[in-house]
Amino acid sequence: MKEKILLIGGGGHCRSVIDVIELEDKYEIAGIIDKKELVGQDVLGYKVIGCDNDLSVLIEKYKYAILTIGHLRKYTQRVSLFNLLLKIGYELPVIVSPLAYVSKHTVIGKGTVVMHHAFINTSAKVGKNCIINTKALVEHDTTIEDNCHISTAAVINGGVVVQAGSFVGSNATIKEYIEVSGFINAGSVKS
Repeated sequence: MKEKILLIGGGGHCRSVIDVIELEDKYEIAGIIDKKELVGQDVLGYKVIGCDNDLSVLIEKYKYAILTIGHLRKYTQRVSLFNLLLKIGYELPVIVSPLAYVSKHTVIGKGTVVMHHAFINTSAKVGKNCIINTKALVEHDTTIEDNCHISTAAVINGGVVVQAGSFVGSNATIKEYIEVSGFINAGSVKS
């Protein structure tokens, strides 16, 4: 029997993560936590069953949770919710699409989601509470620190360090062996 998992946030990123979880077939989605006024609504066949205030009660029934809110310019909401879930006692697993490639020589922190067709090469380190989005490439010996979002089709070349809380936009390219931080615009090249 599969463990049940709560999804925290019911927007667009949630729908994408639902697709990954269904394909991975490791967890059963118990429901979604979102704003109080959205309780009872449906997201791809899964009900919004509560809001953040219900998390301390729901831990009695469900021990697994994953953040399914996106990270755009500000990552503070994701960090606050991640810390709240840990404080309450939830386990935050790593979710990896079976369509992604993750080297067995890679370390990934709790609560990180690796989306479809992402590629994480050998000796990379990905921190906690990160999003490695669709078709992102994280090359060898790269470090992605905690609370980062590597967006769709971004290319992080070998030996790069992406500092905590950073957002790397779609199709951005980061030259090898440099350190980057903050908000990196879509399509930009950092060298």
